[in-house]
Formats: sequence, C-alpha cells, structure tokens
Amino acid sequence: MDRISALRNVEDALRDYESGDCDLSTLERRVRGTVRTYATAFEADGTAPYRVTGAEREVVVVAGDPAAARERAVRLGELRGELTAERLD
Repeated sequence: MDRISALRNVEDALRDYESGDCDLSTLERRVRGTVRTYATAFEADGTAPYRVTGAEREVVVVAGDPAAARERAVRLGELRGELTAERLD
C-alpha cells in the first residue's frame, strides 16, 4: 500500500465516522489496520520494515539492514540489551 492509498483509506474511515456510518471502535480498527498494512508493506530507497525483538518486547522500525534496525530501536529508546532483527516481507 502506498502513502496516498493509506491516506485515502484513513480519510474514508473518518468520513464514515463523521457521517454516522460507523462508531469510534470501528473507526479505530480501520485506521489501525491501514497504518499497520502501510507500515509493514513499506519499502522505499533500500529500506524495509524490520521487527526488532528484545527480552521483553518487540518493535517494528524502518531501516536498511538488520544492524541499522537494531540501532534505530535502541536510539528510539524502545529496546535495550541483546536484540534480534527480522525483515518483514
């Protein structure tokens, strides 16, 4: 999913909420689904999404390779210690 498609999907969800065609829970589910699809299908300029896993939690970041993904997760303050990084395809 490209950025424009993601934005259109979010706009459609907001429009349905504003017109009363869906409730807040449905709006949140649709927007969350759109963002997750965009984030995990993201690929541009040699970067891709990586799932970085630590002892207690995991995060998804965009990076050029597994080492950069681990560095980014640490820099964002999300994870510490020994980390693994797996490319999401």
